[in-house]
Amino acid sequence: MTGTNEYLRHHVTRQQREDGTVILGSGLGLGPVARNCGEWLHRWADEAPNRLFLAERSGAGWREVAYGEMLDQVRAVAASLLERGFGPGKTIAALSGPGVDHAILTLAAQYVGAPIVPLAEQYSLIPEAHSSLLYAVNKVRPAMIYASDSDRFAAALALPELAGIEQVASRGAGPNQTRFESLLSGRAGPEVDAAHAAVGPDTMAKILFTSGSTSMPKGVPQTQRMMCVNQAQYLACLPMLGARPPVMLDWLPWNHVFASSSNFNMILANGGTLYLDDGKPVKGLFDRTLENIRMQGATLSCNVPIAYALLIAAMREDADLRRSFFADLDLIFYAGASLPQDVWTALEDMAQQETGRVPMMTSSWGMTETAPAAILHYQGGASTGMIGVPLPQLETKLIPDQPGRYELRVRGPNIMPEYFEDPDRTAESFDEEGFFVTGDAVCFADPDDITRGVRFDGRVAEDFKLMTGIWVHASALRLAALAALGALVQDVVVTGAGRADVGLLIFPNPARVQAGPGEPTIADADYCGEVAARLRELASHATGSSSRIVRALVLGEPPSVGDGEITAKGSLNNRAILSRRAALLERLYDDADAAVLRM
Repeated sequence: MTGTNEYLRHHVTRQQREDGTVILGSGLGLGPVARNCGEWLHRWADEAPNRLFLAERSGAGWREVAYGEMLDQVRAVAASLLERGFGPGKTIAALSGPGVDHAILTLAAQYVGAPIVPLAEQYSLIPEAHSSLLYAVNKVRPAMIYASDSDRFAAALALPELAGIEQVASRGAGPNQTRFESLLSGRAGPEVDAAHAAVGPDTMAKILFTSGSTSMPKGVPQTQRMMCVNQAQYLACLPMLGARPPVMLDWLPWNHVFASSSNFNMILANGGTLYLDDGKPVKGLFDRTLENIRMQGATLSCNVPIAYALLIAAMREDADLRRSFFADLDLIFYAGASLPQDVWTALEDMAQQETGRVPMMTSSWGMTETAPAAILHYQGGASTGMIGVPLPQLETKLIPDQPGRYELRVRGPNIMPEYFEDPDRTAESFDEEGFFVTGDAVCFADPDDITRGVRFDGRVAEDFKLMTGIWVHASALRLAALAALGALVQDVVVTGAGRADVGLLIFPNPARVQAGPGEPTIADADYCGEVAARLRELASHATGSSSRIVRALVLGEPPSVGDGEITAKGSLNNRAILSRRAALLERLYDDADAAVLRM
């Protein structure tokens, strides 16, 4: 560790300004940056044409596509798109999630400069969320809409507002729809080569929509430069990616930057193999994920904390699953929330028992607007909550917010240039020095040693004051509560604005407990007792009223996508929850209510 820190002292720079602002940078060298993502595909199709690139479940096995085959299919679809007039500025919207055909269409569109717009599946599959679908469609005005299965997405495809847009489906295409297979009949010639040659660093590759947790979703362009620089940054910090072709099994949705720009491009840039997991960490689908892990091991595991919590529980009872997961693993990466310490420790212990070593365990910080990685803990010796130091060519501006806490702003080549057709939001999102205003807060892991990097310390805008005038760092307290409650919960909402004390609305893990029909709260005594005991333990370490959770209510109804309580990223929309469940919020602060847990 001493050697690692000494090395980093030459690669992390710190500038201290008189007003207390800190500028952190990186002196780490950046290797070659691709001109566009098509260069990655051409490289591996040339160097390793028979190496497996992408696979999805098909029957008892996998539908597999090698690099050479992928390039041929991408160029064929690119030719079909050019015949339809696609190129820069003419968008394609994708309603469905990860899939081989979706990947071919994405790479083909980017090959000729046409932006792809992957949308959250729930926008199409949940009628109450169709307004979000139409908002995005009206914003980007696609000339083509893709769905993996026209029957599954029939309700969305039948919306009158989508009439007149070419609809493409891999399965079940109707008489007025285009079969994806027909796009593969395109003949790539000089016109495809010319279109691809014109795709440069400033070409828009895709548009991703933010979660819309505080306002209507913002369209975030992802340029070729943003994506290509970000992968060069990853490789500079994690040379293991280039040491051998990485292998990943991934369920995360492609409308989210974590999966579509970070994970997918990480595999493509480094000539690896991506297996698409058709399970996910929710009741009824996680068994499929476990089946896929048993079938296919990986060198990289990139996931969210709840998935690791569920995986730990399953691996305690399944030796074969443990062996398959850890056998070849180089990296365990988590994002989206802090990894509970008990889950972190269990992963370390199981890895040591199975292989005699512990993979690198780490996290980072980023946003859709940063492509996504901006800060990464790559120096080793991480603990849960650490997000690290700036990536090469990335600067962070840390503006004092409260003692020991800083507002985070970032500047670098992987930062978006502007929001899509939204000059007002663009103008308010950059400061006078060109730093992007993230709205997040951080603190130093060790103020005396910048090589330890920073920790995420919540959202500045989510903080509130108690009636005493004391500030509550709601995001940081939420992370502490999630760490304490672990797999007991799906998520929590911190409350207390204008109240006498801090409270918690709890969405329980449905794998642990469920409410009866129509029950607004959970009455399971054993479950509620365990929740209360853990929160009392957390409260015993509180340093004052701002960090002490005094009361909690376990909710019976899960968060509603249709009512806007879950964003496209799958995170909670606190504002919508507190508004829609105002009556339950009042119950939480009713000292006579028997359902309220008190700490």
